[in-house]
This record gives sequence, C-alpha cells and structure tokens, in this order.
Amino acid sequence: MRFARSCLWGALFCILAGGSQAQDRFITVASTTSTENSGLFDALLPAFSSDSGIEVRVVAVGTGQAIRLARNGDADVLFVHHKSSEEKFVQEGFGVERFDVMYNDFVIVGPEDDPARISGVPDAAAAFTAIAAASSLFASRGDDSGTHKKERELWAGAGIDPTASGESWYRETGSGMGATLNVASGLDAYVITDRATWLKTKNKGNLKLLLEGDERLFNQYGVILVDRAKHPHIKAEDGQIFIDWLLSKAGQDAINAYRIEEQQAFFANARTTKE
Repeated sequence: MRFARSCLWGALFCILAGGSQAQDRFITVASTTSTENSGLFDALLPAFSSDSGIEVRVVAVGTGQAIRLARNGDADVLFVHHKSSEEKFVQEGFGVERFDVMYNDFVIVGPEDDPARISGVPDAAAAFTAIAAASSLFASRGDDSGTHKKERELWAGAGIDPTASGESWYRETGSGMGATLNVASGLDAYVITDRATWLKTKNKGNLKLLLEGDERLFNQYGVILVDRAKHPHIKAEDGQIFIDWLLSKAGQDAINAYRIEEQQAFFANARTTKE
C-alpha cells in the first residue's frame, strides 16, 4: 500500500513537472522597437503561441543592438530591418538563412508650420538638405537602429554629416522610436520614423507627416535563425517553427490583417510562402 501511494505521488509529480516544462517552452527573439512600438507583436504572437504552444519573449531594441545580442547567442531568432547588416550576419556564420518577411516605409514628420519647407520636396535627401540649411531642429534616434542607419544614409546622400560639426539643431536621443517621437513632439522637431510607429503614437503634438513615397524610404524586414554551430544552446527547432509560421499563409495573413487607425501597417512579402 505504501509502495502504491508512493507510485501515485510520483506519477502526480511527473505530470505536474511535465506541465511546468510545457509552460516553460519559449524562444527569445531579438527585434526592433518598431515591431514592438507599433503593436504588431501584440497581434501576432498570441496567434503563434496558440498554434504552436511556444511562448515568444521579445527583446525590442535597435537593429544594431539586436544583431549584437544575436551574435552573442542571447537570442534564438533575429527579426530586424536593415538588409545589408542582416546579410553580413549570415555571411559571418552567425545566422543560418535570411528570409524576407514584410515591409512598410519610413516617413519624415515635422512641425505643422514646416520651417524648412520640406512638404512637397521630391526626395528625402533634398528634404534633409533643406532641414540643415534652415538649422531646423531634428531629432535622431542615434542608436544604430535600422531607422538610424537609414537616416545616416539619407544624410550621406545629402552630403551632410550633422554630427561632425556638433550642430546644435541636431539632437540625438539614444532611444527607441516611440521615445524619439515623444522628444520630437516636445521640441517641434523633424524626425524620420517608420510609418507604423508614427500611426501608433498618441503624442503627435504639432507634428505632421510631411514627406512620404520616396523609394529610398522603403523599409524591408527580415528574419534569421541564429546558428547553433556558433551557439549550441540555441533553440533551433522551436526558433525554426516560429520562422516557418511567419512565412506561412497563416503568419503572412496575420501580418496583412494588422491595422492601425484602419490603415494596413505592414505588408507581407515572404518570397516563398510555407504551408
């Protein structure tokens, strides 16, 4: 009888322990503040977890920092938006393979009275030239994020390095997109932002969308499984399940379905949709 009771309690312990382990099944995704600030993950991840039983824990930082986390083995999956940096990550052996997932675009917003007169300017680099010429306040993320990398590309296209001469009109926040938009709102400053975070922000103040549509403002997102050959502890199987779901019809449909203020925030464009 004592033996039977012992076996019964042992079986119960095993069931409870197994349930605990199942609940602890998770992956870590290093991603950008734009996917977090826009609310996209709040829409996607419950659906994925329901389908798979895998919890996704997101570390939302700038793209540069997200890549460094993944290089150090502190994430199982990298989900960011600077293609050349992502390709380098794979080429250097830190990632298995890169996949296109979705895109949206960057926009330039600024004070309603538009002191630099960039509204209607045909391209983003010309708008940056006008902002510098007028010494109008500009809020930069300054954090090596995908948005900051795009901003630096546009300054380079304008032949301007606003950091070299310590221009007082150029303010680096060192913060994510939502926080930088808050700073820009408080200063009535120009800022480049991904469209989804702009739509989501509640603190627009006097800021208005002034420039959009330049092909150089295209914003592609990619996803990569961190290579277990570099970091043996990586949860490669569950990480690949997450990637496969993002690239599947279910994942791509969920991305396309996400709306902010009745506007589609991201456009799924996986080249190979996995069933």
